[in-house]
Amino acid sequence: MDSKRFKFLRFKDRSSEGTLRSGQKYYFEDGYPTNFRTTVERVLERLRGGFKRGTETIKGFKKPKSIPYVSDQPSKEYGPRKTILDPQGQFLQTWNKIFVLCCVISLALDPLFFYIPVIKIEGHDKCLYADKKLTTIACVLRTLFDTFYVLHIIFQFRTGYIAPSSRVVGMGDTIYDPLAIAKRYLSTYFIIDILSILPFPQVVALSIMRVRKIQVPLNMNEMFVVVILTQYVPRIMRIYPLYVEVTRTSGILTQTAWAGAAYNLFLYLLASHVGGAFWYLFAIDREDTCWQSHRSNTGCERKDFYCGKNRNTSCASLFEKCVPVKPDDINDTTFNYGIFTDALKSGMVESTDFERYLQSTTMRVEEMRVKRNDAERWMSHRMLPEELRARVRRYQQYKWQLTRGVEEENLLQTLPKDLRRDITRHLCLDLLKEMLYTENSDIVLEGDPVDEMLFIMRGNLSTTTTNGGKTATRNTGDLKAGDFCGEELFAWALEPHSSNSLPISTRKMVAKTEVEAFTLRAADLKFVANQFRRLHSKQFYSQHWKTWAANRIQAVWRRHYDRKLYRSLYEAEERWQDAVTDEAGTSKVEHNGERKARVPKTLLLLPQKPAEPNLTAEDS
Repeated sequence: MDSKRFKFLRFKDRSSEGTLRSGQKYYFEDGYPTNFRTTVERVLERLRGGFKRGTETIKGFKKPKSIPYVSDQPSKEYGPRKTILDPQGQFLQTWNKIFVLCCVISLALDPLFFYIPVIKIEGHDKCLYADKKLTTIACVLRTLFDTFYVLHIIFQFRTGYIAPSSRVVGMGDTIYDPLAIAKRYLSTYFIIDILSILPFPQVVALSIMRVRKIQVPLNMNEMFVVVILTQYVPRIMRIYPLYVEVTRTSGILTQTAWAGAAYNLFLYLLASHVGGAFWYLFAIDREDTCWQSHRSNTGCERKDFYCGKNRNTSCASLFEKCVPVKPDDINDTTFNYGIFTDALKSGMVESTDFERYLQSTTMRVEEMRVKRNDAERWMSHRMLPEELRARVRRYQQYKWQLTRGVEEENLLQTLPKDLRRDITRHLCLDLLKEMLYTENSDIVLEGDPVDEMLFIMRGNLSTTTTNGGKTATRNTGDLKAGDFCGEELFAWALEPHSSNSLPISTRKMVAKTEVEAFTLRAADLKFVANQFRRLHSKQFYSQHWKTWAANRIQAVWRRHYDRKLYRSLYEAEERWQDAVTDEAGTSKVEHNGERKARVPKTLLLLPQKPAEPNLTAEDS
């Protein structure tokens, strides 16, 4: 009985085996327990899977790997422009502000190396040594801020620039060619940036620390002065162009007045800090010079004045000769100005042209900050949505980049008539007006009166028309630099006897990117049309006429396609009707009447033809 029960359990599922108690054992005919057999099978399955994966891996090594082809010509989607930063973009403006502040702070770190030499006093003995803690702090901070310079150099190779020749009108054309960008940067500020990040101060300070246990280098002060000045001058030279770039793109470095005051105060403290560091180093150098001038009478060598293991400590009498004393040539009849005497004699405290220059350059920046704050308060009071606020801020920033805070119209009005005429013609501002449209802004809505023509200089527009809602489909198109829109106004202006009512726009225009354009108003266009009527051309091309022509072509094609389809269906139905008539004897005329009744009569809604000017009528 037991053997039969064991034979029956031999053919059970593994799922049933898993439900057995762990302490219960059932044997097969070969005498092995069930849990032992399942464990062996799992091991064998894993071994087979491992051998299979290994074989596939070896076969994969024999096959050549498919390497994605990288074309020299960049694709439209992932071209070089996708990796080049926009010089007017928000990211680069923020980075430039951060980098300017880091440059100013790094200027405050370099003078820390001047405080590394320290005079050590032990009783009557003195010696010069290098401060280890200050050396470590100065090297770490200098290296940390040098990383910002490295990032700035990388960004300079990936940042577009505005061509100087294109700045006559608008903000200019941005160059996105990597080769042209690299060539321009290598020929301008690349050498200065490289000199600014070379770790000369760190190398000098760390080399001094390595030999400090033996003896401090005798020319330690001279080494620090030469190294720091070698890099301090390029760093100062680099800050001013960066500051000009920040104010050119964003207008201001700080958003609030107190931040600007704090920044100016920091610059004042920085100048004091740098002057104090030089004063400290030169004071130590003067005392070292005093030691050197008296060492010939005491028998001390120069190396004995620097802390180290092998130095003579019997030079205490020499140090007593170099104790500073107060000046004794001041009497009671004169007022003691102290260190301020030379400043009063040189006239430095008086008002100078430099002070007036600073006032004139900061006045426009302060006026712009006040205008921005007024605009922010007004938008907050009117509870404008954030989207509209962002568009207002962007337009204000564009105006600053375009005019640098100068009111061009007021400036032109103060000039003589001939100069005003020549300048406006050079800037194309005689009748045209420069306008900026931010991204995703609705320039013209369908159904609105057209009061100006738009000539696109930079950017892209999308146009959409539904023929006043008469058609269900939308006809879309794109406009780019060099195109124009608002040609309904052009046809209206060319009419000899046009009415005072402006034409209605048949399209909706939306800015896909930031658009710079010239606008020509209806009155100015009418003036030009009246002055140059004899130069009219009887053909002109516009997006309006292109849309109308495309709709006409589509309508003709659909009509032809419907007729062809109807003809084929008619012939098929004729054959079928002939067969049915022969069998049933039904009159063929009745079926023709039914077929005509089933044919739908559809009328295509076409857009209205644009108004064509009457160029034959002349004012006599």
